Amino acid sequence: MATGKNPLFDTATTLGKLLLFLGVSAICGVLVAGLLVPAAAVTGSSASGSIKFFDTLPAELKVDPPSQSTTILAADGSVIASLYAENRTKVSLDQMSPYIKDAVIAIEDNRFYEHGGVDTTGIMRALVSTARGNKQGASTITQQYVNNVINSSLEAEGKGDQVLLNGVNKGIGDKLREMKLSIALEKKFTKEQILEGYLNIVFFNRDAYGIEAASKFFFSTTAKDLTLPQAALLAGLVNSPSFYDPINNPENAKIRRDLVLQAMLSQGKIKQADYDAAVASPVETKVTPARQGCAYSTTAPYFCDYVLHLLLNNPAYGADADARVRTVFRGGLTIKTTLDPNAQAVAQTQVDGSAGANPDKWGASLVSVQPGSGKIISMAQNTQFLEAEGKFNNVINFNVDMRDAQGNDLGGLGGFQPGSTMKPFTFAEWLNEGKSMNTVLNGAVRRYPLNYRWKNTCPTPVDGAYNTAEKGLGAADDLQNAEDGYYKNMTVVDGLANSINTMTFATAAQVDLCGIQKIVDAVGIHAGQTNDPVPMTRLSNLIGATQTSPLTMASAFATFSNDGKYCEPIAIESVTDATGAQLPAQATSCRDAIKPEVARGVTAALQEVLNRGSGSLIQPRISTRTSFPIAAKTGTNDPNNSTWVVGFTSGLATASWFGDALGGQDRPGRNLTFNGKFYKAIDGYMIAGPQFSNYMSQVAPAYGTNPFPAPPSNLVNGQTPAPVPVPKTSAQPTTAPSSPAPADPVPAPTAKPGNGATGKP
Repeated sequence: MATGKNPLFDTATTLGKLLLFLGVSAICGVLVAGLLVPAAAVTGSSASGSIKFFDTLPAELKVDPPSQSTTILAADGSVIASLYAENRTKVSLDQMSPYIKDAVIAIEDNRFYEHGGVDTTGIMRALVSTARGNKQGASTITQQYVNNVINSSLEAEGKGDQVLLNGVNKGIGDKLREMKLSIALEKKFTKEQILEGYLNIVFFNRDAYGIEAASKFFFSTTAKDLTLPQAALLAGLVNSPSFYDPINNPENAKIRRDLVLQAMLSQGKIKQADYDAAVASPVETKVTPARQGCAYSTTAPYFCDYVLHLLLNNPAYGADADARVRTVFRGGLTIKTTLDPNAQAVAQTQVDGSAGANPDKWGASLVSVQPGSGKIISMAQNTQFLEAEGKFNNVINFNVDMRDAQGNDLGGLGGFQPGSTMKPFTFAEWLNEGKSMNTVLNGAVRRYPLNYRWKNTCPTPVDGAYNTAEKGLGAADDLQNAEDGYYKNMTVVDGLANSINTMTFATAAQVDLCGIQKIVDAVGIHAGQTNDPVPMTRLSNLIGATQTSPLTMASAFATFSNDGKYCEPIAIESVTDATGAQLPAQATSCRDAIKPEVARGVTAALQEVLNRGSGSLIQPRISTRTSFPIAAKTGTNDPNNSTWVVGFTSGLATASWFGDALGGQDRPGRNLTFNGKFYKAIDGYMIAGPQFSNYMSQVAPAYGTNPFPAPPSNLVNGQTPAPVPVPKTSAQPTTAPSSPAPADPVPAPTAKPGNGATGKP
C-alpha cells in the first residue's frame, strides 16, 4: 500500500467506492434527485434540499439554430462575400465523414449510445481519476451540446459576458441545470439529431465553428471528405482548440490525434492497419483562411458594402441596429444580388487603368443600371477596400449617396458636381412644353441680372444671377463658355450636343423653372450628401453645381432609355434564411417620370452628343454611326476635378466618373499626368470618356442595343420662339432682356464639337 493512503478511503476498496459515491451525490445533487440512486435511499436535509432545488430547474431547452454564415451572391450564383459572427456552415449528419462521427464519440463520450444524457459511469470514473490526481471530464456529448446551445443563445442576444465555460465560471447549480436539460433533450431528440447538432455548433477555432467550417479552414476540404487522420485531429481539437491547434502547436496536435486514434482502435471503430497508417502520417494542414466581410470580396467589395448597408438599415431585418446585425451576421442568410460578374470585371479593369499608378490618388468610378428594372449591374472604383501597401486605399464608396456608404462616418463623399450632365433636364422641359429642338436661340447672352424675370411657378424663389456688375450684391460673374467661339445663335439641340452653357440658360429662360424641377425630382436626382431635392431654381444647378452620386445619375439617364419611366435602383433580388424561408428583398419599382415623346427627343439629342458634339472627342470613339445606338452626355465642373460621361443604350445605362475623391474635393484637375499623358485641364471626354466607351462596347451588347424610337416630328421641326439678335462681337457679354421676347424661326447654324458644363463639356 502506498505511503500516505488511508485504506478506509482508498477508492479501490468497496467502502471507498461507497464513500466516493455518496460524496458525488452530495456534490451533484442530481444523484440525490433520483437520477443515480433511489430517492428513498437518501436521507438528511442536504439531500432533501438538493431534490427541491433540482425540481425547480427548467427541463425545456430552446434549441435555436446556431449562428450561421451569411452568403452574398452575384446574379449568376457566384459568391461575392461571406458575413458572419461565427464562421459556420450547417450540414446534415449524412454529409459528414463516418470517421468524424466515430472519432468524436470515441474520445468525448464512448457511452453516447448507452446513457440518457448524463453518464453515471463516466462521472464515477472521472471522479476516481481526479481523486488520483488525473483530472478528467465527465460531460457527455449531450451535455456539451446543451452548454453550447445555451452559450450560442447568449451570444446571439448580445450577452457574451454571461457565457459559461467548464472549469472557469460554471458552478454546481449551473452543472445541475445542464444535467437536467440534457436528460430532457434526450427524450425529445434522437441520438443522431443530438450528434448532428453538436458537430454543427462546437468550436474548433476562432475562424471555424462546426465541422464543415473546420474542415475547410484546416484542410480545404468538406466534412464529408475528411480522412481518418484529419477527422481524428479535429475530434481531438475540441478539448482545447488552442493547445491542440495543428497550425501553432503541431506536436501537441499529433499527440492528441494519436490518442483519439488509439481510442477508436480500442473501441473497435477502426482496424489495426488503419490505425498504423494514420498514426504514421504527419500532421499536415492546408489552410483556407476565413475571409469574413465585404473587404475580402475579390469581385465587388464596394457593391457588397452597399448591399450590407441596405440590409442593416432595413427594419424588416430587426427592430433596432443590434437586432439587424444579429440577423445578418448570424442568420445564415443567402442574399442573391443583381450584380453581373462579367460586367463587373470589365468595369474594374477600366477604372483600374484610368489613372495608372496614380500616386496622387485621383478617383475613378463606374456604375451601371438596367433600364426598365433598376437592377444594378456593376459598381466599381479604382481603390482598395482592404488596405494594401502602395495602393489607393479607401473604404468610401464613390458611386453612392453618403447615407448608403458604410464609410460615411469617415467623411463619405456623397457624390460629385455633375456639371453638364444636368443639362439634358432643362432640354427635357423645353420639349415637355412642346417646343422644337431645332429652334434657334441666342447663345451670346451672358448676363442674367438679379431682376431678371424668370418664369417660375414653384413657391421656391429663384436664387442667383450672372452679372459681373452685380457681383457684390449676390450675383456671380458673367456666364462663361469654355471657348469664345460659341457665343452665337444656334439650335437648342446643337447647344446641348456641344454643351454650351449660354445655350442652356437661353433655353431655361423660355421655360418654367418649376417644370425643370419636376423633371429632376421625377427622375430621382437628389443631393448625395443630404438626400434633399436639388433646387433647380438655384441657377447654378442648371449646369450642375450640387453634388450627386454616379448611381443617381445612371438611374436618371436610364429614364430616357426606358421611354420616360424611372426605376429605383435595386441591388437585392432575393433573401432566404437558413430554413429556406423568404425574407423581404427589393423589387422593381418604376413610375412615369417624363412623357415618352420627351424621353425620345432627349435620347435623339444625346445621340448627337456622341455623333458630332462634345462626346465625339472620346477615344476610342463610340457613336450610333460607328457601332450601335447609344446616347450620352459629357460633363465637367469649373475646377476640372469632377468629370463625367453618363449614357445609355436600350438595355444599359452607365455613369462614368473621374476626378478628385479626397477630402473637400478642392484640388484643381489641371496640369496633371496620367499613364504618361499630360493634361492641361481634364474634361469629361478625356478619361471618363474612354472609361465609358470601352466598358459599353464590351458590356452593352449583352443587355440589348435595339434602335431607339424616334421622337415625334413636332419636337424636331415645330414652330417655336426664336432668339434675340446676336450682337456684332459674339464674345461680348450680352444682357438678357427682362423677359424673353418671341421672334421668327431662324435656320439652325452648323455647330462644331465644342465645350460647356460649368464652363466645360
